Amino acid sequence: MSWMKWLPWRFVVRYAARRHGFLDPIALLARLHSFAQPSEVGEPIELLRAGVVFHARGLINSRVIQHNLDWVWPYWIERQFDPRDVSFIPRAFSITHINLTHRNWTAVSYPDCQDLPIVDPRGLLTPLLDGWSLDGWLMAEDGRCLLPSRAADCRQRQDMDLGVRITTETQMTGLALSSSVWVELESGVPVCKLHLQARAETNAWLVLALRPQNPEGISFIHQVSLSPARDAWTVDDTQRVEFSSAAERHHVSDYRNGDVFIHLRDRDDQTEGLCDVGMVTAAALFPVKAGETAEITASIPLAAAASLAADAWDTAHRGRCRLACPDPHYQFLYDAAVTSLILHSPDDVYPGPYTYKRFWFRDAAFIIHALLCAGLTDRAERALARFPARQTALGYFRSQEGEWDANGEVLWILQRFFALTGRPPAPEWLGPIRRGARWIMRKRLSDDLDAPHAGLLPAGFSAEHLGPNDYYYWDDFWGIAGLRAAAAMLAEMDPGQPEDFAQDADDFAAAVVHSLAGCAHRLGRPAMPASPYRRLDAGAIGSLAFGYPAQLCAPDDPRLLDCAEFLLSRCFVNGAFYQDMIHSGLNPYLTLHVAQVLLRAGDSRYLDLMDAVAALASPTGQWPEAVHPLTGGGCMGDGHHVWAAAEWLLMIRNCFVREEGERLILCAGVPARWLDQNMPIRFGPAPTAFGAVSISITPDPGNPTRVDWQSDWHRTAPPIDIRLPGFVPVSPEAGAGSIVLVKRESGA
Repeated sequence: MSWMKWLPWRFVVRYAARRHGFLDPIALLARLHSFAQPSEVGEPIELLRAGVVFHARGLINSRVIQHNLDWVWPYWIERQFDPRDVSFIPRAFSITHINLTHRNWTAVSYPDCQDLPIVDPRGLLTPLLDGWSLDGWLMAEDGRCLLPSRAADCRQRQDMDLGVRITTETQMTGLALSSSVWVELESGVPVCKLHLQARAETNAWLVLALRPQNPEGISFIHQVSLSPARDAWTVDDTQRVEFSSAAERHHVSDYRNGDVFIHLRDRDDQTEGLCDVGMVTAAALFPVKAGETAEITASIPLAAAASLAADAWDTAHRGRCRLACPDPHYQFLYDAAVTSLILHSPDDVYPGPYTYKRFWFRDAAFIIHALLCAGLTDRAERALARFPARQTALGYFRSQEGEWDANGEVLWILQRFFALTGRPPAPEWLGPIRRGARWIMRKRLSDDLDAPHAGLLPAGFSAEHLGPNDYYYWDDFWGIAGLRAAAAMLAEMDPGQPEDFAQDADDFAAAVVHSLAGCAHRLGRPAMPASPYRRLDAGAIGSLAFGYPAQLCAPDDPRLLDCAEFLLSRCFVNGAFYQDMIHSGLNPYLTLHVAQVLLRAGDSRYLDLMDAVAALASPTGQWPEAVHPLTGGGCMGDGHHVWAAAEWLLMIRNCFVREEGERLILCAGVPARWLDQNMPIRFGPAPTAFGAVSISITPDPGNPTRVDWQSDWHRTAPPIDIRLPGFVPVSPEAGAGSIVLVKRESGA
């Protein structure tokens, strides 16, 4: 097809556009590219593809929702389209209508199950990825109807005693409705369950509703049929929803006749529905006697997987790092984070169950690090084993084109795996490590360039929250970390290997130091911008990788701390980092990056940031990728963001134990307020580069506080510093396992 290159496509496109009165798209694209540094990749095709799909649905939403506001819609639509609500967004000339105010949902599933059903803040269940949903309503005989998406009173919680269960309770005068969602095995097959329970003061109907919608908007249903026994739906001839009892009444509607909600009081019964535009709605009704409770359970089989075991939850939690603390909210968020990591690591690791149910090396590095620090080693190892298949012949670890941080992140997390497990690097990793490190060195630009980006990685898209294509220090810091990780691993695998990646890392670091010095001169302060060509802005959050998690500098490095100070003074809203590029919301996981830098520097403000992030969590213990500053709902990304859960776990871990060079730091971030009671505080066993350690703090307001630790060192015990806030720092003697702390004098 090389002949196609000779066709005058640009002329044809320009001519067609001008003839029909459109802007010249070729000129427009050229203008767009002028706002970014020249790069071999404009934007990862994966993100372009996702954006097209996202807005294609938004275009459908704009054609359907605003013209049918008498339908019962998901919670985000009911809020976002209500002119009296703080979530309201005018539609005007918006081409697409998308969820920008309440991107919140929680995944439920079973360990190693690929399907991740989601539940929205009002109990709407979407059992299959990007599919239709099930809802529960309660309709009284006197005409009142309890609709959770419109209810003023709602409570939702996540229970994790026997897996994962999301319970949503709504009520109004005389009516109460509860829904619970979980996944269980039936004959080895995972089945998603929706249990509805209703109670009314008067006779009523419990309604199980089939909805052509989900937390992103419209999701088509063309056909539904009720089984002859009236105890199951078949949806689009492929999916089945089974009821625990037969429906006494049943109604179906299509787009032209409006929502089935409008027809709930019709006495005509229908058992099948068709809609050529894909907007079938159906309702199965079950009687509720006055003063009594009625229940119904819907079951939706998920994809079968041969590896699922009946004791999978027990197996997944076995040996994991546990927290026991007197703060119920912190405890809940930690346990919910562990659960999120388990659900989203069936083989690859996913940063979300819906919008982000795909693979990125960047997200994977942080999520796998959290898996390792939580003691979920088998899951981390399984995910890492899939990395080499994604490496190109030239050594690039590719999940998306143009993201030059990937190789450094892969090598870094691989070295962390071997360090935390105490294992020598496996021989089969020798080739991928060498190729990956050599790729970084080949990708670097020449040190001889007469430009601020001399010796750095090329301009690229990198993390989307940093801005348009540029020479991002984020990429460079990961490149240096990756080379040093490669040098450390190869030194163990093949001490005689000829490549000196450590020297290459030093040369790379020297180029970055020189570039940063130019930035300091230009900006008049040491803070690190996102790139050599940027002013200080919110994109500087990426430069914190210098200190966390790569630890390429001392905790008190002026460049790192001044960068954090800039972000704290200029880029925080309501106590959390506000990313005004792309995300346009409060970012829990990026706020925790700043908190990690402060914790490492011994700055007590880290706890303020942790408290702010804890306050942003949903009632089910999850965070969206970005939070709307006014509504408190998600405004960007996945509504259940697993990278955020990973960062919460890593933050808690580093509060109790972290490596600092060749030393181990214990208790440096344990909140002082936790010590105002006499119950032990425990954490462990926590894997570290020196071995696993379990920590116990025994506070007693009337007596000295004691810290105990038990260890299983890989080799010899490292030097240990205990830095419990409010107490004099101490370095116990080698071999010690317990120490009584002395309170720091007031003002010291």
